[in-house]
Amino acid sequence: MNDQSPDRPAAPAPKPAARPVPRLADYPHRVAEIIRFGDLDPQGHVNQAVFLTYFESGRVAMFRNPDLSIGVPGVTFVMVRMEVDYMKELCWPGNIEVGTGVTEFGRSSFKAAQAIFHNGLCAAAGRATLVCMDLTTRKATPLPDAALERLGKWKI
Repeated sequence: MNDQSPDRPAAPAPKPAARPVPRLADYPHRVAEIIRFGDLDPQGHVNQAVFLTYFESGRVAMFRNPDLSIGVPGVTFVMVRMEVDYMKELCWPGNIEVGTGVTEFGRSSFKAAQAIFHNGLCAAAGRATLVCMDLTTRKATPLPDAALERLGKWKI
């Protein structure tokens, strides 16, 4: 007898393995942020879209700070993908910490892992893919050695 007959539904796909809950100590770069009253939605907690702004603050502090910059003349880095797991609500007033690190390198891209922490607990975890873009051609270009060297110190 065929288990995939029209009368019998297919077995559900197995659930993917749960990702471990991030810890602040997992991230080589950290930045403090405040929760602003304007970050709230009508339910009184931080709007899910604002979490992306917090993640951006973490990346900008790491990648654009003149002392830490991965900036290389003639290229920039553009986000092509952002994935977020929301774990806990955030409320005003409050302070958060955003942890950021680099997880892997491609030919013209790299991936960053990030997490938002409030009172030591992870409220959200994110994964971003950024592509190196030539400022003249506006097309993807291989990661320069200088960028790889600067990004390497933030590897998780």
